[in-house]
Amino acid sequence: MDENISLGRMQITDDLSKLLHILPEQIRSSLEKHPQQESLIEVVMDLGRLPEARFPNKAEYLGETPVSKEDINYCIQRVGLFSGDNRAGIERTLHRISAIRNRTGDIIGLTCRVGRAVFGTIAMIRDLVETGNSILMLGRPGVGKTTALREIARVLADELHKRVVIIDTSNEIAGDGDIPHPAIGRARRMQVARPELQHQVMIEAVENHMPEVIVIDEIGTELEAQAARTIAERGVQLVGTAHGNHIENLIKNPTLSDLVGGIQAVTLGDDEARRRASQKTVLERKAPPTFEIAVEMLERHRWVVHESVSDTVDTLLRNRKPSPQVRTVNESGHVTITRELPEVAPKLASSLQTPESAPNVRGWRSSGQMQPMPVSKAEIKIRPLADEFGEENSFEQLLDSSWHQQDIYAREHEISGPNGEDLPLHVYPYGISRQQLDQVIEVLNLPVVLTKEMDNADAVLALRSHVKNHSKLRHISKARHIPIHSIKASTIPQITRSLRRMLNMDDSGVGETTDLRLFSHNGSEDEIEALEEARLAVEQIVIPKGQPVELLPRSPKVRKIQHELVEHYHLKSTSFGDEPNRRLRIFPA
Repeated sequence: MDENISLGRMQITDDLSKLLHILPEQIRSSLEKHPQQESLIEVVMDLGRLPEARFPNKAEYLGETPVSKEDINYCIQRVGLFSGDNRAGIERTLHRISAIRNRTGDIIGLTCRVGRAVFGTIAMIRDLVETGNSILMLGRPGVGKTTALREIARVLADELHKRVVIIDTSNEIAGDGDIPHPAIGRARRMQVARPELQHQVMIEAVENHMPEVIVIDEIGTELEAQAARTIAERGVQLVGTAHGNHIENLIKNPTLSDLVGGIQAVTLGDDEARRRASQKTVLERKAPPTFEIAVEMLERHRWVVHESVSDTVDTLLRNRKPSPQVRTVNESGHVTITRELPEVAPKLASSLQTPESAPNVRGWRSSGQMQPMPVSKAEIKIRPLADEFGEENSFEQLLDSSWHQQDIYAREHEISGPNGEDLPLHVYPYGISRQQLDQVIEVLNLPVVLTKEMDNADAVLALRSHVKNHSKLRHISKARHIPIHSIKASTIPQITRSLRRMLNMDDSGVGETTDLRLFSHNGSEDEIEALEEARLAVEQIVIPKGQPVELLPRSPKVRKIQHELVEHYHLKSTSFGDEPNRRLRIFPA
């Protein structure tokens, strides 16, 4: 009989009675009377020792009689066959029984793990699952990787209607027996005869069964890592788990490093080494990562999300600290997303100081000044940060000033929307980047809620080209009296201005402070430094002095966010030069 446990919006289903049924009488009776039975993780039985029950925060002995050979044989007779990895199961359940053998091959110990199907456990990363990108789950044993994998397979198959094939090496995802457990929904399951053949079954699944998604648990060998890359390059979405708590563990693991792109030593030229202020031999990523997204499951309700594995690996190889998302969920099921910015003050402050105050800085940052285009003979020098804020904590104070948040939405005062509706304003986005919308709403603390149902919307925000080509959208909004607000392009400045107009907020000019988090995609050191450089150029040279400015060379991705920041000031900018020295030129209004 199934047992259902409610946890916020999550539904937990297990068949604990079937696991208890295989245990000897004295152990079973102790567990059936135990007050914490519903949180049982596993039962450990070792020959000659007291049986042990393990719970999330403690472990305790069950009775005072040591486990005998007869007790172990009693359990073995009631479970399925043990495979090559010494694992067995109970048919039509998710429980896992693992064996410990002596030197002659006899089983002298059992670990009976409780298998639970948790519905709703992936609420924290559901938006990532829907993107179609490959996702790698990392975490210590027992944190819930396989449970999350099972739920992802069900959501992809049942709710997103994709062809999903599960490579179930130990029958842990879909349970023991030929009929898979209902927890995987419409997903199909392929069993593996021996663990060492897992990589062959992965390739066979793609070649024979036309999947859109492959789900694989515990990628642990080099052959499996190569098979995963082959599958990803064929356009199939991969969802898998690997051994390791963090991405750093995979980078240092020569067997699995290919999952994050592989690592190789590269010798730089003299100019490039000076530009980076590094040694001539450095470590770099060898290829695009197999998995675009990585999730570190630190705890059951606290996950760290790396939205771009390639950016994270590149940042780590440069001895910098990445700034991934931290997602948590409370008991009511509400998901909170935060991002901790790395500590970049020392390097950035030194890059903006003069040579006198930072004599060790080399390369193209050594001048310590930003110059406009040669309009006159006089050079315009940006005042050193230390002069304005003092010698210590100069950059921290600058960031505090730059990121100062005004309370746009005072909750103690009743505010109405543009048409008199109650706030928060429900907006139906069409053709607009959901990530950019969420970023603007979160950073500016706007009273806006995005909705997927037009019936619940107070307004529509859409690309202008989509509105022109979608007569049905116009007819529906007209019939339901829902105003349409259109923007030319899905950029941060245009989204910001449009949402502020919807809320009747003054957007006549640019405020004294600009929140750089609006434009930063992942909060990396390069992005923050480039945005701060562009902001200083605009506010200290282009606007007050009316002179154009050339910025330092940046990558295409970083130049894009610099363009968006310049657009926020209602100025124009262009990129010029050849890679890797291509850079931005900002023009006065």
